[in-house]
Amino acid sequence: RKEFVDLYVNYMLNESIQKPFEDFKRGFLRGCPTEKWKMFLPVELQIVLQGHTQIDWHLLQENVKYIEYKKLDQTIRNFWTVFHKLPEEKKKMFLAFVSGSDRIPGDGLEHFGFSIEDPQAENPDECYPSANTCYQILLLPR
Repeated sequence: RKEFVDLYVNYMLNESIQKPFEDFKRGFLRGCPTEKWKMFLPVELQIVLQGHTQIDWHLLQENVKYIEYKKLDQTIRNFWTVFHKLPEEKKKMFLAFVSGSDRIPGDGLEHFGFSIEDPQAENPDECYPSANTCYQILLLPR
């Protein structure tokens, strides 16, 4: 019985998936050649592939570009006051709302920026904040 179970487990976990795994591995290595990523430590490779999970929210604020707004406009000051009072989980949810991901790309926060734009709605009280994730723009009515 033990030999049967060992052979069955080996077949299910190794032999039966060998061809699909080889196809996956070949495709993966074509897009991410081994010689390129061997220079990274495991932690560094994880950051390159998955992005940063620890975020300096004040640095994010410094990198924001304003369209039809100025840094000292009351709407912007109110936005950042409320934002910095949010718990970490809500801040990451906001980041996902604006960019489509709750992580910062591997090249770092210094190179990540988003814009806050005034949609110039006729009646801003009837307009909700929205986002354009492709361009990382938050449309924030006054």
